[in-house]
Amino acid sequence: MARILAIDYGKKRTGLAVTDPGQIIASRLTTVPTHTIWDFLKDYFQKEEVETVVVGYPKQMNNQASESVRFINPFLKKFQQKYPEINLEIYDERFTSKMAFQTMIDSGLKKQKRKDKALVDAISATIILQDYLEQKRNLLR
Repeated sequence: MARILAIDYGKKRTGLAVTDPGQIIASRLTTVPTHTIWDFLKDYFQKEEVETVVVGYPKQMNNQASESVRFINPFLKKFQQKYPEINLEIYDERFTSKMAFQTMIDSGLKKQKRKDKALVDAISATIILQDYLEQKRNLLR
């Protein structure tokens, strides 16, 4: 099987998470400056087989797309043009940054480390991917 890659796309930084080849475990991969995302993806796709890319898509409480989708939509369009062979899915990412921050607290990270926004972005991508995998498994039951 090929991997699933999750992207928490941001204006400044983009968090990434990936599954193992068996698509069982979601793991934090890295955070890259958003302006380098295309170079990162090109290199990563040359090294690893990726079946699906899941992109966090922020929604408001009323289920409408949030203001930040104006940065995400052009990314999605360009991704589909560059990589039409890779399945692209959007996934509601409401509260993932808050969940990531709480995960950092629960795991005992010191206050200084919790201020690391790149770490928050990568953990957010991992939460998006883990939720996506759980939803996918529940649909198969």
